[in-house]
Amino acid sequence: MKRVLVTGSAGFIGFHLAARLLADGFVVQGLDGMTDYYDVALKQRRHQMLLQNPSFAATEAMLEDAGAVRTLVESFAPDVIVHLAAQAGVRYSLENPRAYIDSNVTGTFNVMEAARAQKVQHLLMASTSSVYGANEDMPFCETDKADTPLTIYAATKKANEAMAHSYAHIYDLPTTMFRFFTVYGPWGRPDMALFKFTDAILNGRPIDVYNHGEMYRDFTYVTDLVHGIRLLIDAVPERPADPAGIAPGDSLSPVAPYRVVNIGNSEKIRLLDFIDAIEDCLGRKATRNMMPMQTGDVPATWANADLLKTLTGYRPETPFQDGVAQFVTWFRDYYQK
Repeated sequence: MKRVLVTGSAGFIGFHLAARLLADGFVVQGLDGMTDYYDVALKQRRHQMLLQNPSFAATEAMLEDAGAVRTLVESFAPDVIVHLAAQAGVRYSLENPRAYIDSNVTGTFNVMEAARAQKVQHLLMASTSSVYGANEDMPFCETDKADTPLTIYAATKKANEAMAHSYAHIYDLPTTMFRFFTVYGPWGRPDMALFKFTDAILNGRPIDVYNHGEMYRDFTYVTDLVHGIRLLIDAVPERPADPAGIAPGDSLSPVAPYRVVNIGNSEKIRLLDFIDAIEDCLGRKATRNMMPMQTGDVPATWANADLLKTLTGYRPETPFQDGVAQFVTWFRDYYQK
């Protein structure tokens, strides 16, 4: 499996994954819509860096354009598709829910249709810890029910999981869904807390700290995440001959070559401690504007990553202090601050 199509290749995670695959000797085709949800120049710079490698090519098209997606998959003929492109952002889904239906539901359907027609060896697609919604038992396990999404973003990702399962069952399309937790690191998204906090502190602006700082997240460093994805490419799910033989804790479907896998650091970090780490790296203190909980947000996320470890032998482990330091170094260099 040497030819990989990565959707969302100009995005934060897609950029890092494409770079990792290129370093491992894969031929990578990127697809990105270059939407203006955040700074397009940052996306363009990521693609420019990837294009320095002759084994990378990029196509600009929207996921909603079924013809463009189909034509690209037919012409590139990938062995594997890693579908990361999506309308991201929990809070933005409260303002513009239609964008999530168009990109995350219709767009993902177009990717699945192209994967089915191409008969790819493995389809891997991004989901999110947000699908756990109102679940209170932690750490979250893949076999937990995830039927109480709190935002349209989470609902579209849960819909993707259900759609993918049906395709895996009907068309025998090996599919792995990975649930990301709070991913951070160099080249990160400007709408995420680490980026916003760093920028605000350096520019003397206050930062908004929701739920008065009593928030906990499973912060996952981006290179740990893409290493997990890289290993999961080779962990192709198979339709079980005997459903009774599925190991406890394995999310493998009893009726399809389909599995859901958490990729998280398996550590619940207090938001205030994360902010402390940013301040330490910057050598400056933040002015903290303590706020109530936002609609659709949850007080905590925390991954059980045992299944990832079982399947790949790997578990993310970068301490958040180290990851924050790497981000701050990149930020100050990129923005010359």
